[in-house]
Amino acid sequence: MGKNEKTSLGRALVKHHNHMIQETKEKGKSYKDQHKKVLESVTEVSDIDAIIEQAEEAERLFAIHHDSATPVPINMDTGSSSSGITAKEWKEQRMREEALYASSLQVPRRPHWTPKMNVEQLDANEKQAFLTWRRKLASLEENEKLVLTPFEKNLDIWRQLWRVLERSDLIVMVVDARDPLFYRCPDLEAYAQEIDEHKKTMLLVNKADLLPSYVREKWAEYFSRNNILFVFWSAKAATATLEGKPLKEQWRAPDTSQKTDNPAVKVYGRDELLARLKLEALEIVKMRKSRGVSATSAESHREQVVVGFVGYPNVGKSSTINALVGQKRTGVTSTPGKTKHFQTLIISEDLMLCDCPGLVFPSFSSSRYEMIASGVLPIDRMTEHREAIKVVAERVPRHAIDDVYNISLPKPKTYEPQSRPPLASELLRTYCLSRGYVASSGLPDETRAARQILKDYIEGKLPHFAMPPEITRDDENETADDNMGAETREGSQPEEEGKEATGLGLGLDQVLDDLSSFDLANGIGSNKKKQHKKSHRKP
Repeated sequence: MGKNEKTSLGRALVKHHNHMIQETKEKGKSYKDQHKKVLESVTEVSDIDAIIEQAEEAERLFAIHHDSATPVPINMDTGSSSSGITAKEWKEQRMREEALYASSLQVPRRPHWTPKMNVEQLDANEKQAFLTWRRKLASLEENEKLVLTPFEKNLDIWRQLWRVLERSDLIVMVVDARDPLFYRCPDLEAYAQEIDEHKKTMLLVNKADLLPSYVREKWAEYFSRNNILFVFWSAKAATATLEGKPLKEQWRAPDTSQKTDNPAVKVYGRDELLARLKLEALEIVKMRKSRGVSATSAESHREQVVVGFVGYPNVGKSSTINALVGQKRTGVTSTPGKTKHFQTLIISEDLMLCDCPGLVFPSFSSSRYEMIASGVLPIDRMTEHREAIKVVAERVPRHAIDDVYNISLPKPKTYEPQSRPPLASELLRTYCLSRGYVASSGLPDETRAARQILKDYIEGKLPHFAMPPEITRDDENETADDNMGAETREGSQPEEEGKEATGLGLGLDQVLDDLSSFDLANGIGSNKKKQHKKSHRKP
């Protein structure tokens, strides 16, 4: 072989080598670009790219399933169905529709699969099942009496949930103690039973130190009556105890005013919770073995019992995992959606924890602003800050807002109901005035104030909690009277005075005063005064 032939062969090998490297880089780049979407939780489709992608997918599926396209009639009469209906009747119809279609509001199921399936076939089946699920929810959204809240629309996030449910023996659904039913997903519990009838779901009622003991007693009675497995827990308190540091938040101090001997009401510590989780998971494994249920190959070689943690974003799953592990193993932030992939953490030789990314489940029961105020959706997505603050003002007592922020909210007018909650504009303007928040335009910076108030509301600085639904209004009033006492009686005096003042016929003058003060606050009154002065100078 000559020298030129050796040189050409070497060049060919080098060229082939460089070509293979380039192909590897391109594959890695495409793989990286493909998996960038996995790291992003999608609850709302707002960008034009997602809309175009949906339209193209719909067109492709329509061409597959419909050989001959038939024209679809369009109803141009949009207001005829809801005309002549009062707000109360509309609300009643909506509640009936929600109860009727409650069974259709499900989490997506993973299609049947076997280890013999290849990756392409499994991926196609999961995408088709997910698309069918999206179509069902889209049909619900077409019903004008149903309002479907934002929910997770990224298939890869739901895939993380499927893996956690399949691997876990015990499912722990982490919920916020201030409104447990808002964060609970009953269909997720049913789906776990469909995978394995021996699986159990436990409600881990986090942030329980924000509730008074009498409220925990009411919730414990409700959970027991409905056969719900539950545990009260506080991840922040457990972390502070583990680190030997006091709680920074003074409002999280334990409630010592009302002591109780009921063990179901106590807030579990780290060691107690680990022992309880291990006990429940071992009972599930023993029950499965006693009934002769054959385990999968992965479960047969597994030595530890697996406890999976699921739930909404920002309910404290990662904080709970870190407290149980004893060190920071998962990222924690106040912004929802920090955890992107499920991860397994070995606690001991016979206990393993599995953390799932937070998921926003589809729901009828809340509005978008309630989800922002509850911390499920990020505060950065807030477009109407007054609507979100309205939720806070309706849930937190007036005197509690005054005490926490050391402000004095405007009292209701004498012709208004004295028990009404403060308006969002009243709360925002008073807060801006006390903190000196002024925008570049010279007006109160309500957006900045709204972000801080929502942050305090989510963290628990502003006290609020929901009572179990089966408690009647009389029982709730009696409980409030027993615990509030003098405050409730003092709060009723202005209402009686307001009724007397309203009966004196002083409403018209006060309404005119309110209108003039509103004009002055919005820069309208100054023009009227100038015109009024000019009119006097002419004669």
